Amino acid sequence: MAGTVTTLTLTPPRWRRRHHYRPIPRSFSCRMHPRLRGLGLFRNAVVDSTRGVVSQSNQLNVSPWDDKPFRILPSGKKAYLDEQDVVTFIDPPMGLIPLDSSSYNPAAYLWKKIEDIPEERRHRLLRLLNPRLVSMAWQIAGTRYEDPKLVRKSASTLLSSSNNGDVVVEYYNCRTSGGPMPISWINSFRKAVFSFKDGEAYGRIISGSLLAAFADSFSPLYFAVRQLKEVMSTEQPCDLAYEFGDGLYDIKELPLGFPKPVKHPYPFNDQIVVYVRYLGPGVSVGQAWQEGTKLEQVPRKLCGEILMVKDYTSLREDK
Repeated sequence: MAGTVTTLTLTPPRWRRRHHYRPIPRSFSCRMHPRLRGLGLFRNAVVDSTRGVVSQSNQLNVSPWDDKPFRILPSGKKAYLDEQDVVTFIDPPMGLIPLDSSSYNPAAYLWKKIEDIPEERRHRLLRLLNPRLVSMAWQIAGTRYEDPKLVRKSASTLLSSSNNGDVVVEYYNCRTSGGPMPISWINSFRKAVFSFKDGEAYGRIISGSLLAAFADSFSPLYFAVRQLKEVMSTEQPCDLAYEFGDGLYDIKELPLGFPKPVKHPYPFNDQIVVYVRYLGPGVSVGQAWQEGTKLEQVPRKLCGEILMVKDYTSLREDK
């Protein structure tokens, strides 16, 4: 686990079973219930790790699989259970729903589940969270602002610590639920965020395809990183805003190999702003809005919600 993390006291939720029961997924039963038991997420209920069902009991029969971070699928691939826990929490089985949503903070628990994933494996969330779940994650992240301790936490070490040296850069892999045809490459892209000694921070969108990457060298998409508390178009809370402006930023020093800023092409010159909510260590979710340079323009979303996961390439293993 990278860095020192402030311990949160989570008030456990209560769960009840719906009338129409659906078995709990295997990953949930094999890994999640011992931790949930420790956090009090189940009361007088355990998960049968063999059949994947809930039974009323005060005794917990722990399978040997519970001590392992993965299980082997019939195809021979590994299913990492920490990542599956995040999916299950965002989209829980129909058999388990909280009786009182005010009894715990969903964003605090989701933060903890992402924190449990080794940082070199967090990139797997990009494949596991489909567009619908990314949109749900944006909503869950909105409950984070109800917890003063959680609001002070940051998903980015670069933006939460002072920079006394050279330019510091963080890279992220990003996926959206889809963008307009002229910029369909935005469905999968990278971004870089970098900061200076004076605390100023900027970023750059880096296209995924080779053709688009070639165009990036002539028309790089830079943005300024601003601390912001509200999405202008919806008045919902957020942590940051990526303001693209016209692209002609007077950046004092660029990371090695980055081209000089030039004027953005349409639609990125039409007041594009990406609003960001922290989801967990190294993981954020955002909304991109085209707010328009003309006063009479009505703001509209540029694409679906964006999942952004820090790139820990140097730490990854070929698993």
